[in-house]
Amino acid sequence: MQAAQLFDGPPRPDAVQRFLADPKHHLFIAYSDDRPVGFVSGVELTHPDKGTEMFLYELAVDEAFRERGIGKALVTSLRDLATERGCYDMWVLTDQDNEAALRTYRITGADESSEHVMLTWPLASKG
Repeated sequence: MQAAQLFDGPPRPDAVQRFLADPKHHLFIAYSDDRPVGFVSGVELTHPDKGTEMFLYELAVDEAFRERGIGKALVTSLRDLATERGCYDMWVLTDQDNEAALRTYRITGADESSEHVMLTWPLASKG
């Protein structure tokens, strides 16, 4: 909850508890002087014919702390965890014009891009 300013909206206590209780959900937080300044979250996904992969769900670094290697360190930590847990790969979706994210992902070893289209089904209110 101390890292609330890094998320898109206020963290919901029930969702935080559910996320952290699941051993397949991962959250790394970067600190500067006991203040959260960045995070990366990941989720292990397993499919019967593919095995387990790590989905990098979200990466955020406080604007005042960008360009210091924090994003790189966070992504590297998640990638290392994925390796330790036997994942066959790690993947992320981002916007084509998100230069900072693309640079961070590429500097940490991501080397594939695609023309995939993401479609969503809004199922319930976030409320």
